[in-house]
Amino acid sequence: MAVDRVPVLKRCRSLGLDPIYLGIDKKSNRESKRANKKMSEYGTQLREKQKAKFIYGVLEKPFRNYYEKATRMKGMPGENLMIMLECRLDNVLFRMGLGRTRKEARQIVDHKHVLVNGKCVNIPSYQVKAGDVIEIKEKYKSAQRYKDILEVTGGRMVPAWIEMDQEALKGTVKELPTRDEIDVPVNEMLIVELYSK
Repeated sequence: MAVDRVPVLKRCRSLGLDPIYLGIDKKSNRESKRANKKMSEYGTQLREKQKAKFIYGVLEKPFRNYYEKATRMKGMPGENLMIMLECRLDNVLFRMGLGRTRKEARQIVDHKHVLVNGKCVNIPSYQVKAGDVIEIKEKYKSAQRYKDILEVTGGRMVPAWIEMDQEALKGTVKELPTRDEIDVPVNEMLIVELYSK
């Protein structure tokens, strides 16, 4: 599996991204060296794509597959793409507050701690559907790890499209999110322009 070893804050700085979107509270004090350089149209489009890939932790090939699937669906391809990325199981866990970052949520899924509708799922890219019930396995619920995580994420807002019971480490996807409910600072229209060249 490919692993992104670039320091997170450095990457955030180069993409002009606030680390808070990744669940990280640190701030970078340094300025990006390219802060005041003018960017070409292609550069801006590419940056938006890299931003989306970086936030959701998706590599190039799966990202392109998401895009191709999004173009075949009804509606706007850009919005479909963002909704598909938002409905990944690792992202939904992160949104529920069961992972401090998406990377941690992904690891929790990988380690088979998660049940979807009572079945164990260990695929981080699993697409969650409306009505799915997601919970941590019974034997891990009392683990110190989840107490620590909830301590950090307790104050985080759970989106309206997810119903969360923090005591039981269990949540329900009430409906699929709309683009307005996704608070990720990505202009998906630029990604569509980039791929449709």
